[in-house]
Amino acid sequence: MLARDTDLKVAQRLIVAWRQMKPEVKLKKVQEMNRFLVSLIEADVRQRYPRADEQEIHLRVASRWLPVELMRKAFGWNPPERGY
Repeated sequence: MLARDTDLKVAQRLIVAWRQMKPEVKLKKVQEMNRFLVSLIEADVRQRYPRADEQEIHLRVASRWLPVELMRKAFGWNPPERGY
């Protein structure tokens, strides 16, 4: 699915570039984007919960993409109750 705010010609060029990329380069790019996304989520959590310690920040970040039941069982963290 293409982004709605991206010009069609630009999106097509991006698709071609991704298809031509070596797998190891593509994997590195995806890892970089993932790290960037996590840093954005961490910044949001730090802004919303300025008194949170590092463990709480990690739990709140993890709760943004892990299922609620897994957060409860694995970490004893209930996102609907404690927040994301």
